[in-house]
Amino acid sequence: MQIIEDKSFTKVTVEEIRKQGAQFENCSFIYCDLRTAHLSNLVFIDCHFKDCYMASCSLQNTGLQNVKFTDCNLTGADFSKTRDFLFEAHFDNCVLDNTIFYSRKNKGAKYINCSCKEVDFTQADLTNAVFDNCNLHRAIFDNTNLKGADFTTSYNYIVDPDRNIVKKTKFSVHGLPGLLTRYDIVIK
Repeated sequence: MQIIEDKSFTKVTVEEIRKQGAQFENCSFIYCDLRTAHLSNLVFIDCHFKDCYMASCSLQNTGLQNVKFTDCNLTGADFSKTRDFLFEAHFDNCVLDNTIFYSRKNKGAKYINCSCKEVDFTQADLTNAVFDNCNLHRAIFDNTNLKGADFTTSYNYIVDPDRNIVKKTKFSVHGLPGLLTRYDIVIK
């Protein structure tokens, strides 16, 4: 396996990435159009994707270890297909609408200023995750470990405390309706 270290790639295609190597360490990918790209079987360690368009990219068996996405569009990406081994991904100012994190362990993840509409977090482990100013409209939390997670500045979420682990999870007073939805009560 060819390992590429400490390189910056600007406006490259997935074909150019694949020609470079199969494992990337401490690399940056900037302004790359990777929509519907097959990133399968590649490994990214301590990498940063910035201003990349990655909607519906294929992540089958992709290794993501301490990877940061900034200002990226990842609409429809399926992170449940990535490798489990040391999976860690953080998102800043990204569009994550309709992405899937089913059964993904991403403890301590940071989701900052992200659109997370209709994201599937079913059975994910988001222990100590931070959702800072995220729109979680119709996001699915079912049998999700949210222990210690912070939702205080996020909005439009619905989290059923009976179907998720919410010990020490932080919510704002404004988010209480999202915790009580199942009871069909009116809060004023």
